[in-house]
Amino acid sequence: MLTFEHLTKTRGSRTILTDITFKARPGRVTGFLGPNGAGKSSTLRILLGLDRPTSGQALVDGQRFASLRDPLRSIGALLDGSGAHRSRTGRAHLRWVARSAGVDNTRVEEVLELVGIADAGNKRVATYSLGMGRRLGLAAALLAEPAALVLDEPINGLDPEGIRWIRTFLREQAQAGRTVLLSSHLMGELAETVDDVVIIRDGRIVADGTLAEVTSDHKNLEDAFFALTADRGQR
Repeated sequence: MLTFEHLTKTRGSRTILTDITFKARPGRVTGFLGPNGAGKSSTLRILLGLDRPTSGQALVDGQRFASLRDPLRSIGALLDGSGAHRSRTGRAHLRWVARSAGVDNTRVEEVLELVGIADAGNKRVATYSLGMGRRLGLAAALLAEPAALVLDEPINGLDPEGIRWIRTFLREQAQAGRTVLLSSHLMGELAETVDDVVIIRDGRIVADGTLAEVTSDHKNLEDAFFALTADRGQR
């Protein structure tokens, strides 16, 4: 389980996050939704130990990321693309990540097949399309078979085929018992994917519940999102 408890983040006189509190649970896909600049990435960076909160905490199964004995087996993350050096091949990148995590190279071949880029494993990352880069990033996140996945804007820029694939992929990961937390600002692409919805606006949580609960007073998730975020000119 991923737990966010009263996270607040300030930079100088600017408040980035205010009292962020919610949970992402095993076996469910939680959509962390908000306009660009609402605070999604800042929240995820704190969870992954890449930034520090001014107050509050973010926990992975009850522990801060820095305290995890084997972090890659606890949580796999995809932030800002694949994270691979463009001159490396996809397979070489995954082997490098696997070595750092103490994972056998046979797992590299498994995840290449799992995300559908085994045929491109020996191609340099510089030649990958955006969709292939996303799949490579997912493969790296899955290498150590983590209990949780955290994905920042995984659908952004994908073609329709890639979107359909990632919807199915995320559902399968949740059905396998993983905690799946994904951030996005693309409502129309998520309604068929998420179980739970957390909406953030201006660094504050404005909705937190199941998909049915959040959309109960609206036609769909997109309408709910705009109703909750558009009153400050963020539409």
